[in-house]
Amino acid sequence: MPTLSHSASIIRECAAHYGFNRVQFAAAHPPAGIAEFDQFLAENRHGEMGYLERGREPRANLEQLLPGVQSVVVLGTDYAWPRPPDPGGLTGKVASYAWGRDYHNLIGKRLRKLVRDLRASIETFDAYWTVDTRPVIERAWAQRAGLGFLGKNCLTIVPGETSYLFLATLLVNIDLPPDRPLKDHCGSCRRCLVHCPTDAFTGDGQLDARVCISYLTIEHRGSIPEAIRPKLGRWVFGCDVCQEVCPHNPEDPSSIEPDLAPRPGHAWLDLPWVLNQNDDALEQHFMGSPIRRAKAIGLKRNATIVLGNIGDRAARPALNIALQHPNPVVSAPARWALERC
Repeated sequence: MPTLSHSASIIRECAAHYGFNRVQFAAAHPPAGIAEFDQFLAENRHGEMGYLERGREPRANLEQLLPGVQSVVVLGTDYAWPRPPDPGGLTGKVASYAWGRDYHNLIGKRLRKLVRDLRASIETFDAYWTVDTRPVIERAWAQRAGLGFLGKNCLTIVPGETSYLFLATLLVNIDLPPDRPLKDHCGSCRRCLVHCPTDAFTGDGQLDARVCISYLTIEHRGSIPEAIRPKLGRWVFGCDVCQEVCPHNPEDPSSIEPDLAPRPGHAWLDLPWVLNQNDDALEQHFMGSPIRRAKAIGLKRNATIVLGNIGDRAARPALNIALQHPNPVVSAPARWALERC
């Protein structure tokens, strides 16, 4: 049977083979980040994301996910690519994580292969893997494992390198030598808090999702309040402002992951095109892309708001089409936007 250090080496080597350029270890007990998570839920800052409440218990007790869990392997994949040039006109900005392939599918497939290989290489090895959608607080484990520190913008930051990270975890049934957490590297910097367009941060490391542009344009299914609409600017899917202003992120990032490179037409959406598409055709177009998460109704709602913020009369034909949409989540902001164009 491999020694603990040898098992750790096998995991690091296999993880690197599958494209995880950052690998750190943490002890699985006690649970990481649950006190902060409970406060987040108690203050209803999670908005309509009821799945967070439903998944609270396994987040607090990893044994429910993997009996006999001893360690957590935290994996990071850098995804930052330079933003393609602004085409101007009637286009909207997309958050950079959504420019390439859907990371859930991409990383999920790699994790399945990684676990398969580790089961073959380490006797009695077992694991439960996660990438964003399962009930594990990945960023809290990333902090405990020293993969990065938690910034004031609630993101995992690798000091002086990046916060553009996809995080994944392996809950494993073997004892691995834990890595040391990093100290805070935000210091007195408050750029992310000051520059947030909607003032979504209620304090250092505290986010109210209900007024966050990323939440509103992706997870929120209803109407976006009129008072907030102008603050969306040109963000049609997600928001990167708190990362763009962070001094830990380089101005010219260079990911080594080609599957996450910008696909044509995904960093900037042609908004009249979005509104002219049939709902089903629009969702089909974004199959395999994170952009599909917003669904057709959400994308069209967002597109009308951004066109209203641009305020160009050239948007009126597309907005008149949106005005006829049977869903008021689309037609109501279209009316609002027409008054601004």
